Amino acid sequence: MASAQDGNGGAYRRLLSEISAWLERYFGRRLPHAEVDDAVQETLLAIHRRRHTFDPRHAFGPWLAAIARRKWIDQLRAIERRPSDTLPEDLAVTGHETAVTSASVLAGLIEQLRPAQAQVIRLVKLQGYSIDEASRETGQSPAAVKVNIHRGLARLATLIENQDDVA
Repeated sequence: MASAQDGNGGAYRRLLSEISAWLERYFGRRLPHAEVDDAVQETLLAIHRRRHTFDPRHAFGPWLAAIARRKWIDQLRAIERRPSDTLPEDLAVTGHETAVTSASVLAGLIEQLRPAQAQVIRLVKLQGYSIDEASRETGQSPAAVKVNIHRGLARLATLIENQDDVA
């Protein structure tokens, strides 16, 4: 990791390859098989985003294990939030046009926010993270997360008010 932090691309690729194998074993013992790939990918992304926080004076293993543990917990929470009951075959399904249009408009509006605001709004308001979880995920203080959510939502309201094509 220290070499990767110094800009050695080969060392970084080798590190990610070795980490991937370790993460597959780690999550393979802790999650349903169908969830392992998602957990590995989420963890690799978190490591990539957090690589600047690794201190080469300390052991790499505990740093990696802490990130993997947090992603494991996040994956368990995501599994828990999913409905587990099977839906009846004769369930009436309405068109998805309104939902797709709304999601598309919302995504476009969120992209107009500052990155820090957009990130915490996605985590807390759309994905159900707590303020503390979003703080750990983004590296922002809990107070900064709250401020960014407040300012981001205020900016979204302004953007929506100024949109001609949003009903």
